[in-house]
Amino acid sequence: MREQLSASLKEAMKGKDKVRLSTLRLVNAAIKDRDIAARSKGKDQVCHDEILEILAKMIKQRADSTKQYRDAGREELAVQEEAEAKIIAEFLPEQLDEDAMRSACRKAVNETGSEGLRDMGKCMNALKTEYAGKMDFGKASGIVKDILAG
Repeated sequence: MREQLSASLKEAMKGKDKVRLSTLRLVNAAIKDRDIAARSKGKDQVCHDEILEILAKMIKQRADSTKQYRDAGREELAVQEEAEAKIIAEFLPEQLDEDAMRSACRKAVNETGSEGLRDMGKCMNALKTEYAGKMDFGKASGIVKDILAG
């Protein structure tokens, strides 16, 4: 993943693609920040799954910002945020659709033996372990909650 990001960064520099270049620099900075935090905990650098988490979080932040900019009538900033999110999404594996996400949530509930809302954390940990970077865990949380409550 790191090599892929570095290669894309070099391509953006050569192609003078300013939006892509600035976005990839932000991604690299976020990963380096997490690496520094990991070193203080005795780890060398973050693993592939943690990089996927960082990317998913960055996309979610951009989606939130896009909504806020649109609500404030700042369409040009919303478009910029969407462009950044699209660039970041290129590095994530294909996302699960709604049906696949529901199926994965049911499977996690069954495999963990969860019976009530107090087991929600157990289910979410199982999903995060198996589907890192492949699903929106905010939506998955709502699905798991519905399954456990029903």
